[in-house]
Amino acid sequence: MKEDFAKKVAVLPVKKPFYKRDPLTSILLILVVFFASQIAAGVIISLYPSLKNWTSDQGSTWLQNSVIAQFVYILLAETFAVWLVLKLLKRARILKARIGLVKPALRDIVYALGGYFIYIIVYILIVTVSSHYTTVIDTDQPQQIGFDSASGSQLYLVFASLVLLPPIAEEIMFRGFLFTSFRQKFRFRYAAILTSILFGIAHLQFGNGAPLLWVAALDTFTLSIVLCYLREKTGSLWASILLHMLKNSIAFVALFHSRF
Repeated sequence: MKEDFAKKVAVLPVKKPFYKRDPLTSILLILVVFFASQIAAGVIISLYPSLKNWTSDQGSTWLQNSVIAQFVYILLAETFAVWLVLKLLKRARILKARIGLVKPALRDIVYALGGYFIYIIVYILIVTVSSHYTTVIDTDQPQQIGFDSASGSQLYLVFASLVLLPPIAEEIMFRGFLFTSFRQKFRFRYAAILTSILFGIAHLQFGNGAPLLWVAALDTFTLSIVLCYLREKTGSLWASILLHMLKNSIAFVALFHSRF
């Protein structure tokens, strides 16, 4: 009986993961995660104007000027993105530790601080050289981040929206899922460069009617190289997340300090 059962089990088809972690499929999956999370957040946030029977113009004005609406949208989008990545990991039979979601350590703080100084020095050098040889890099071009009407206690929501939520979601998507996938096929430098190019492109701010924000793409490309190194060095995402938060918090203070 046991031998017959063992033979039956042996011939049963083994369910394979739905993808082989190849780079192209990983890129497509991250694109799906990004757009699906944005669309889902947009659909949910648009329910409020519909319940109020507002016109499309009224709804757009509310979304652009309401700090709470912008915060809820970002919270939903980033939460959906993380949830979708975790679902992908489960579906592909990848342990969360594989993409760097492990227990944080005190050394992550030290690595994050050291990584920031490396990033800022390299970025200044690259911008200086790039500005000398091309006019595409406009360091004075403003970045569209929203929250134009935020002030006072509302800035706590802005802080969460810009400093806390995006670093967690973006590190899980880019330095976690995407970089880990590239690292299966490529050496570190190629995986880091490819991840950073995609991360920089994601910050060009397409579709807002303004010129492409090349200075932000260059900034995030440089930052991503350091983030990838921290991910490789520590085997964890926490140093990268902390560095990303530190960088965003300094930018937040520079932009909003006068509104407190």
